[in-house]
Amino acid sequence: MRYDDSSPAPESRDSISPDRRWYARRSTLAVAVAVLAPTVLAGWVLTHTLTGTDGQRPGPAPHPASHATAADAKSSASPGTQAGAGTGASPSASPSASASASGTAAAPAPAKGPLTDKTVVIDPGHNTGNFQHTDEIDRQVDIGTNRKECDTTGTTTNSGYMEAEFSMDVSRRLRTILEGRGLKVVLTHEAGTARPWGPCIDERARIGNEARADAVVSVHADGVSAGNRGYHVILPAKVKAGGADTAAIVGPSRQLGERIGGNFSRTTGSAPANYLGSGTGLVVRDDLGGLNLSTRPKVFIECGNMRDSKDAAQLTSPEWRQKAAQGIADGIVGFLGG
Repeated sequence: MRYDDSSPAPESRDSISPDRRWYARRSTLAVAVAVLAPTVLAGWVLTHTLTGTDGQRPGPAPHPASHATAADAKSSASPGTQAGAGTGASPSASPSASASASGTAAAPAPAKGPLTDKTVVIDPGHNTGNFQHTDEIDRQVDIGTNRKECDTTGTTTNSGYMEAEFSMDVSRRLRTILEGRGLKVVLTHEAGTARPWGPCIDERARIGNEARADAVVSVHADGVSAGNRGYHVILPAKVKAGGADTAAIVGPSRQLGERIGGNFSRTTGSAPANYLGSGTGLVVRDDLGGLNLSTRPKVFIECGNMRDSKDAAQLTSPEWRQKAAQGIADGIVGFLGG
């Protein structure tokens, strides 16, 4: 090997003393340790970071929102504002973004069913205040085929339970059931409101017409002599006179009545009336203003005879009235395709 003339020639191994040789080896070892130590330390740190202090590999870190429940999210923001609004925090994520972050798909919107956007008008027969307003309800109104009283008092059981009380109770139960099925329900009047009597029969028809009801049911109970038992459904006759024209509703009203009658009988256990309708439970009439003036499918149901003790025992029972409401509701829902 050739060396530059300006550099001193290296000493031979044999010419270096033992102390200097030991010192050289120690220096070399120190340099090697200094070089390897950072590498070993970095490897140790990385190993513990990846495996954890117990030597087990940890799972993925949870999403920051994974421990928050829906209730937590609801309570953390005031109504109508996003969490963090006005504090410099980022706006809350959209529902779809939150669902994606947590690994769950957003629930699909409910599909439209046959009862969506359907309206039912329930007409509770008579009014408990009619007994104190006989002059008002005696006023004559035009029903197309003739003129009749604005309204009547209705009947009672022998113990004094009023038909108007019965019809309102069943109507309210009926409303609850139908609303539970997603239907919009309108009552022609409510007990305890500013309406102390009526409405008149022409107004009752008008309420259903203006609501563009898909079905209208007037709830009643009959008041004939004892021994006459059972329910019947009253259907509109074909009428065209004055302000009455039922041609368009005769067919669908019969379908509605048949549905209600069948379901009412099955649910309550009541038989069709034994004193009219030839055992069918269906009667056609042209003298009822509530039917004559209706432009929407409409029927009356006489749920039983208040003057018969056996029927009266049913009509005065809250449990039976609930069955009556259920039977009528099932008939309406079936008619509407639900």
